[in-house]
Amino acid sequence: MSIGKNPNTKSSLKTETGNKEERDDSFLDQTLRPSRWDEYIGQQNIKENLRILLTAAKERNHPPEHILFYGPPGLGKTTLAYLIAKETGAQIKVTSGPAIEKVGDLASILTNLLPGDILFIDEIHRLNKTIEEVLYPAMESGSLDIIIGKGPSARTIQLELPAFTLVAATTRIALLSAPLRSRFSGGTFRLEFYSEDEIKKIIDRSANILGTSLVKEASQAIAKRSRFTPRMANYLLKRCRDFAQVHKKSLSEEIVSDALKLLGVDDLGLSFSDRQILNVIIDKFRGGPVGLGTIAAATGEEEATIEEVIEPYLIQLGLLERTTRGRVATPRAYEHLGFKMPSDIQEKLI
Repeated sequence: MSIGKNPNTKSSLKTETGNKEERDDSFLDQTLRPSRWDEYIGQQNIKENLRILLTAAKERNHPPEHILFYGPPGLGKTTLAYLIAKETGAQIKVTSGPAIEKVGDLASILTNLLPGDILFIDEIHRLNKTIEEVLYPAMESGSLDIIIGKGPSARTIQLELPAFTLVAATTRIALLSAPLRSRFSGGTFRLEFYSEDEIKKIIDRSANILGTSLVKEASQAIAKRSRFTPRMANYLLKRCRDFAQVHKKSLSEEIVSDALKLLGVDDLGLSFSDRQILNVIIDKFRGGPVGLGTIAAATGEEEATIEEVIEPYLIQLGLLERTTRGRVATPRAYEHLGFKMPSDIQEKLI
């Protein structure tokens, strides 16, 4: 009997290879994550506040109060949650807002906690409001109210929960209800963007962990393009390392520049999508003002992606402004992209 080739073998191998690369990258991210407070660079004010909070709780022999972290993605909210667990010597249970679909899901998680455990909920703003209301008594009085049955025969059972600490993270704190925000009695902390010097220290530390030799100029080149975010800095470092490895070269400033050029990242850290937005505003709409919907239609990007992912960095760099009439490209955007600046640009920015 002849055996034919399986047409799906090649695609299956590709899928397996892709999954392995994703797992390896995920493992690297875990490896690069700081495991001690002295390894965590930046956010000094938050670190000092947490040190006092955790030390006081430890002296009272009581779990720390509930803590909320918020800020743009990639700044280290999850890392802080793991460091809190290590500092307190507690087990950490990790979940996310979208993963908790029913009240029963939350009840299962809470009833399986042990005394002193840390429960970390990422993207907590995506919790369903019904589930959120079940969380209130759990946070405030350490009890869980469960309704059994329906209609007139329904009854409520109150379960006592072990003392635990809820550490939550969100990128959109405005979407959290006031009652939920007020229950984070341990504190609500905003993570700020990092300075270029802090990012450079993070890159040097990551390069050392990866066993990669990195000259000072190369480290600075990556830091300059990292969008003031550790996650982006580590991503660019790993891709530059891959580029140097394939080309059998050391990580020099020239190799880093070539690698970032291949990734489409320019001197300011702008990606192709970032530059496309600015190009459309300047070239097609004479610098603006232009509405978000129009930009989305012209570029093929979703409005939410432009508003939440692309625009914040452009505004932070002073390349884009939001006015009452729409988005306007600034003089710095014209200069960066090499466009001639119109004489009436200042009027558009008003």
